[in-house]
Amino acid sequence: MSLESPEGLERGGGLTAVNDFVVKFANVNGSGSASANGMFAKSILRMGVPLAARNIFPSNIQGLPTWYEVRISEAGHLGRRGGVDLMVAMNPQTWDKDVAEIEPGGYLFYDSTKPLPPSKFRDDVTTIGVPLTAITNQAYSDPRQRQLFKNIIYVGALGELLGIEMAVFETLIGEQFATKAKLIPANVAALHMGRDYVREYLKPLGLQVRRADKVGNRIFVEGNNAAALGAVYGGATVCAWYPITPSTSVAEGFTDWCQKFRTDPDGNARYAIVQAEDEIASIGMVVGAGWNGARAFTCTSGPGISLMQEFIGLSYFAEIPAVIFDVQRGGPSTGMPTRTQQSDILLAAYASHGDTKHVLLFPEDPRECFEFGALAFDLADRLQTTIFVMLDLDIGMNDWLCEPFAWDDAKVLDRGKIMTHDELEAGRDFGRYLDVDGDGIPYRTLPGVHPSKGGYFTRGTSRDRYARYSEEGAVYVDNMERLLRKFDTAKSLVPAPITHAAKKKTGFGVLYFGSTSPAMNEALEALEARGLHVDAMRLRGFPFAGEVFDFIAQHELVFVVEQNRDAQLRTLLMNEGGVDPAKMVKVLNYDGAPITARFIVGQITALMDSPHIASSNQLAK
Repeated sequence: MSLESPEGLERGGGLTAVNDFVVKFANVNGSGSASANGMFAKSILRMGVPLAARNIFPSNIQGLPTWYEVRISEAGHLGRRGGVDLMVAMNPQTWDKDVAEIEPGGYLFYDSTKPLPPSKFRDDVTTIGVPLTAITNQAYSDPRQRQLFKNIIYVGALGELLGIEMAVFETLIGEQFATKAKLIPANVAALHMGRDYVREYLKPLGLQVRRADKVGNRIFVEGNNAAALGAVYGGATVCAWYPITPSTSVAEGFTDWCQKFRTDPDGNARYAIVQAEDEIASIGMVVGAGWNGARAFTCTSGPGISLMQEFIGLSYFAEIPAVIFDVQRGGPSTGMPTRTQQSDILLAAYASHGDTKHVLLFPEDPRECFEFGALAFDLADRLQTTIFVMLDLDIGMNDWLCEPFAWDDAKVLDRGKIMTHDELEAGRDFGRYLDVDGDGIPYRTLPGVHPSKGGYFTRGTSRDRYARYSEEGAVYVDNMERLLRKFDTAKSLVPAPITHAAKKKTGFGVLYFGSTSPAMNEALEALEARGLHVDAMRLRGFPFAGEVFDFIAQHELVFVVEQNRDAQLRTLLMNEGGVDPAKMVKVLNYDGAPITARFIVGQITALMDSPHIASSNQLAK
């Protein structure tokens, strides 16, 4: 079409909002759009406006649909809201679905080079046609350049439509191509092509970005990379891993951080990173390194945990430190490798055969990924067992706006109960599985500490307190009871839950964890605004402290919000605390997309209004 004949500028009334709306990009995987979309998000942060950005991508390399959703919220809401105010429809394959997702009164931005029939549009949506293909074809002849610069052109057009300062984009382009300076002018020129077209033919939208000062000193960072840095600060020197989505970037991030922080002045690596032949080998290496005194970890997802079961059981029973970063995804089997869920809770809590229980940490954002990533190694040494850090794809593979990481340089790593050479030399009684303090945790030695005393015995079979092989029932029971005491000790060591009290006394409570947190925080505000008062508790670790069950006991009904089909957290709470199932109300999201505030509010509101719940508690309104 002619560049002088813009099509489809007005169809329906437009939403109006400043610094409070959702933009969603619909692209084709492998088209180079990710870099441009990321630049769009960062430009809003540079304008001082908080946002949450989520990448929804397929499990192939190229060709399938991909989406990038940006929630702009000056109020600081960082969870998914639900609904789209401006759809940037760059993928004909998903056009109908994308158009249907737009809120009434919203906007549809599209490539208008080829006219589309009226049936492809909605009367209650304002359409913005920009002939992107025609502009790029006029400016470029190389097919790859056309594809890549088309993305920059639409960013320039969107920036002008939404009021984002062009200087912000130009600065970001300069930073992105700092090592390839010759590419900067071409990208700035493409940016201006989109801007200039809008200035000549279109007008600003009702959705606008205005400068604010709401971002502060917060950082925009991916959870997996934060966890990897936490591992470095936690003293990890060994990583053995096998590639699996969505955890691979934990190992890649650890590699980058080790090259920066664990390389001596002579260039010698003070770390070992091994890509194993499979998940079984990787956890075997981690357990071996832990036995030898190193702080070691692996990173994986649900299918990897399934394969690691026997070695996890060895770590539990032989009492060898290990850390596993489990970046959860949709399952079972191959499931949805690039979709998020909180569906490994029971798998990790009771991993391996026989009677086992494992410590789980539930970070809510990258800052806690860093903190818990470091803490996990102290806990592994202190408790002499496997510690799971339970991320998910939403936290792990998306950039989140969060508080800067903090670290106390005076902190000393907690190596737990290790009997030294001098203690052995002095004749101190050493029983590898002897509980001398009543906390269930025995002392251990490290290999080579003493030439003749306190040899490091480790058994994956039944043994007595001095690691002597025994199949006597009483000896086995004694050991298993001690392991329970140790697990009970862990209750005081894992991060404590955080409670948010409703504005008015209520008989309702809600429990949640992990990446559900930002959507839950917004949902609680919305419920309060409707006069529905709910106390909330965010769980941050397993085993559960007594205050978790006190919270449940203090409420008539407790909603358990989680992102899986089978209410795994609810099951774990009932199993560990003997809670009446009728008291625990399921609120479940498991479609593979991060949970939204709208979903939580809708579910809880409907449940509180239901005759069964309303009649059981008159405080619902």
